[in-house]
Amino acid sequence: MRLKDKVAIITGAAHGMGEAEARLFAAEGAKVIVADILADEAARVAATIIDGRGAAISAKIDVTNEAEWKSLIDKTLTAYGRLDVLVNNAGISGSSVGDPDGLDGWHRIIAVNQTSVFLGTRLAAEQMARTGGGSIVNISSIMGFVGGTGGHPAYHASKGAVRIYSKAAAVRYGPSGVRVNTVHPGYMPPMLNATNAAERDDKIALTPLRRIGKPIEVAYGVLFLASDEASFVTGAELVIDGGFIAQ
Repeated sequence: MRLKDKVAIITGAAHGMGEAEARLFAAEGAKVIVADILADEAARVAATIIDGRGAAISAKIDVTNEAEWKSLIDKTLTAYGRLDVLVNNAGISGSSVGDPDGLDGWHRIIAVNQTSVFLGTRLAAEQMARTGGGSIVNISSIMGFVGGTGGHPAYHASKGAVRIYSKAAAVRYGPSGVRVNTVHPGYMPPMLNATNAAERDDKIALTPLRRIGKPIEVAYGVLFLASDEASFVTGAELVIDGGFIAQ
């Protein structure tokens, strides 16, 4: 029960890493807000958590919209009275937009991967400061450290921005008791599912552990940063990548 009685918002929680985080947090005692633009799928995840005797509600959010962020936090406070943890997990890959190298594609990737983190972090930190602090975990990527011939520059830029923004936010909000850290996953589903078999094999070959990751392996790292076990950890980067950036 490492998150007993804590209230946690997780965005992008309808599937993949976000879903794994939501289920793990609930199992560890948190009251979880399963937030996603996919309302039906978010509701399904929340329902299965409740069926397993956990505490959860679902919420639809477009993470690029400030008004919807404010509504999400208001919904959280109405349901549970406080906010202790935010996981900014929602994101998109370059391949999910029509032209990732065009201006429209750039704006879309930056909005979902970068601006959403700014909005969520700022609004959550302001609320957490009123109740003595909290933990914000922003999901970046190994592509926030390195460039890659197979990646889209906008995606790398967005994830690199999350990394540095989170350090600045850790410094700004630290005096209020709010911790801000980043997690940097390596290759794993669901984004890797979109690649073909040859690309998948190439990515496995680039990973020293010679496999792709599992969402639950990221979730355990996020759990540590969200918990009081990490009470003196802020502005840090937790890389969970099978050794990719160690090379």
